[in-house]
Parts: sequence; structure tokens; C-alpha cells
Amino acid sequence: MNALARRVAGLLFSTVCLPLSALAADPQPTHEFTLDNGLKVVVREDHRAPVVVSQVWYKVGSSYETPGQTGLSHALEHMMFKGSEKVGPGEASLILRDLGAEENAFTSDDFTAYYQVLARDRLGVAFELEADRMASLRLPPEEFSREIEVIKEERRMRTDDKPMSKAYERFKAMAYPASGYHTPTIGWMADLDRMTVEELRHWYESWYTPNNATLVVVGDVTPDEVKALAQRYFGPIARRAVPSAKIPLELAEPGERQITLHVQTQLPSVMLAFNVPSIATATDKRSINALRLISALLDGGYSGRIPTQLERGEELVSGGSSNYDAYTRGDSLFTLSATPNTQKGKTIAQAEAGLWRLLEQLKTTAPTTDELERVRAQVIAGLVYERDSITSQATAIGQLETVGLSWKLMDTELAELQSVTPQDIQKAAQLYFTRARLSVAHVLPEEKAHE
Repeated sequence: MNALARRVAGLLFSTVCLPLSALAADPQPTHEFTLDNGLKVVVREDHRAPVVVSQVWYKVGSSYETPGQTGLSHALEHMMFKGSEKVGPGEASLILRDLGAEENAFTSDDFTAYYQVLARDRLGVAFELEADRMASLRLPPEEFSREIEVIKEERRMRTDDKPMSKAYERFKAMAYPASGYHTPTIGWMADLDRMTVEELRHWYESWYTPNNATLVVVGDVTPDEVKALAQRYFGPIARRAVPSAKIPLELAEPGERQITLHVQTQLPSVMLAFNVPSIATATDKRSINALRLISALLDGGYSGRIPTQLERGEELVSGGSSNYDAYTRGDSLFTLSATPNTQKGKTIAQAEAGLWRLLEQLKTTAPTTDELERVRAQVIAGLVYERDSITSQATAIGQLETVGLSWKLMDTELAELQSVTPQDIQKAAQLYFTRARLSVAHVLPEEKAHE
């Protein structure tokens, strides 16, 4: 957790001395319906300001790609701004800019999404532009030839020329030996070099269809007006058959794996990852919420166990973190990382041993009720604070729907987090933090390569 996040967590904790139930406001009125062509629409009313966010989510991302064709989902995201039947390259963005709207797009392992934030009375413009490129994307070859070079430069700047990003890419590929999650979202450079516009067109025609999409609208709207606009602009688009897409399940216990990487960095670091389920793949959903709380217990602000014990207590590490994404389409990773305190003469091996000691503590001794309540309050306060934004609400809805879950989890997860006990924490630690699930990366400065 970075310094800003820790300060925010501290401020939030001053509010969470209230009963947890007081933090969870009544859910905003939310409605869902499906058009005849299969487009699912979710509308959440939030009438605090005359603003609306519109998001279209497609069930396709890098985990859907096959070897030799990586990066297609991300490249197609770029090309979605290069013209359709009604507008030329970049013209949709100019129209939205003139309306004072904000727009963007993002691609991940599990989805590709496009969004606009604009005045409520301009929602129809966003729908018309999105429907046009859903139905009639042009994909001009000359635009692709230029854009693929932009994407390759993006890869060089964000990954190849950033040592820690490059190290994490290699680490993730090792940590996911059996599923499409080992593929980088931007794609491998060798695949970008040989990508063709024909491949992109096939990808678009395979996945960009209303019956493989979810339209999410949050803001100062009513379900009736959204339904009328959705039917007007998206309703005429014909549905198409979508390829079958299996959930990316991972080997539960693939065996301990380790990689050593030498990169242009000043300080060494260690990364640990455990193969664990997500809420979509777990048979025991309670253990998933336990993992979410464990991540916060280890790295939840100033009083988390990593900063308390390893940073300030033993002065073993100069920084550390933990992370777990519960909301993925397939199996997930629970990750930890640390930078040894080299000013105190500490090594990677000592930092790794320190992280393991924290995990062993969880396995042998359940946290106290007071510690768990503090961490739970921080997590819940963070969720409530984050979802005050209409964009965050829409993104949470879209992600849940696109990974095969339901937006209704937004309105039940606080109660599920509150039900986790200290014994659940201990049980989850014992089940998941094993050597058979472990991947380890030692990242060393290049000058240390021959030591």
C-alpha cells in the first residue's frame, strides 16, 4: 500500500469507529433488463448531480487469446476509435469533447470496456456512437499500420523499458502455468510484430456483438428513459453466435516455482504468489472473503503486519505489499512483495523469510477479534468511500457482470465481509499458503548478476 493510500486508510479509520452497519448506506435503486438481441442493460439511479456514466463491457480480454495471437483484445480497443459507419477516425472523440464529456477505454485479462461521462441530457449521443462502432467498425488498414506501431511503442515504454514491469510480466507468466492469464494484456512483442488487420477483424466479428456485451448506466437517469434509448440505438443490431469460452482454471497445486531476474534497478526485491480461487471459481465463498481480509491485515495501512513487524519492528524491509483480486473470471493469485532494507544489510532471502513468518503466524494463530474488526472496518470504509463515485459504481457493476457474477454482489458483499471470523482467517491461510501453490521471483540489480 502506498503512502497516499495509507493516509486515506487512516482518515477512513477515524470514521469506522461507528458501527459497521452505519457505513453501508441503502443500495441505490438498480434495474436490469435484456434487449431482444441479448444486450444486457443495468441501470443504477444516482440523482445527486445531472451527470451520467455510460459503459459498454465486452466479454473478451487477453485470457481469451491463444498462443501466437496475443494482444488482439488490446489492439482492437485502440482501433475502436478509428472510425465506423457514421464517423471517421477520431471524430467520435471530437464530438464528445465538444460536449464536455470524458471518455476512455480499458482492456484486461477478462474484459474490454468503453465509457463516457457526460451530462444526462447527452446520454443518447454516447449510445449512438457506441452502437455505431459495435455494429459497423471500419478497421482501415492504413490506420491499423499506424496504430500497431503506437501499441508497440506503448509496450516498450510501459513494460520493456520499465524493469519492474518487465519482471512482473515474467513472474505472472510463471505463476499461471495452465491458463490464459499468463498472457500479458498488451501481448508479446513477437505477436504484435506479425499481427494483421484481418486477425483484428475476425476478433471483432467474433466477440463484439450485443449478446456478448453489458451496457451499464449510472447517474441521474430513470430506467424507462435508458430502456427507450437503448432500444432505439442498440436494439436494431443483430445478435451473432459467440465462440465458446472456457473459464481459465489453474492447477491448484502446480508445485513450487522460482525465477531469478536481473534488471536495471537500484534495489533487489522479492515477489511471492499463491494460486488461489476467485469468488467465481471457489466452492467455499467464505474463504475468498477471508483472503480479502488477510490482504488488508498484512498491508492495511500503518498498523498492517508488514509495516508494523517487518518495516518498523525488525527493520527487515524498506517496503512491502500484498494484493488479492477476488473478482476474476477464473482462478486468481494472492501476491506479496518486499524490498529488503539494504541500508541495514538485509537480503532478499531474509525478506522472503520474513514474509513467510507472517503467513505462518496466520496459519498457527488466528487474529484477535479486535485486530480483525479494525481491518474489516478499513476494508468496508474503503469500499463505501470508493463507490461514492458514479464511475466507480458503474465499473464495479460492469466487472461483476462481465466475469460471470452479478451486480447484486455489490449490495451483499459488506454483509459477507462482516461474517468472516478469526477462525475463517486461520483456515484460509492453512489451505492456501502452501509451497505447492507458490511462485517466487527474486529481482536483482544487473550489477549483482555475477555475485
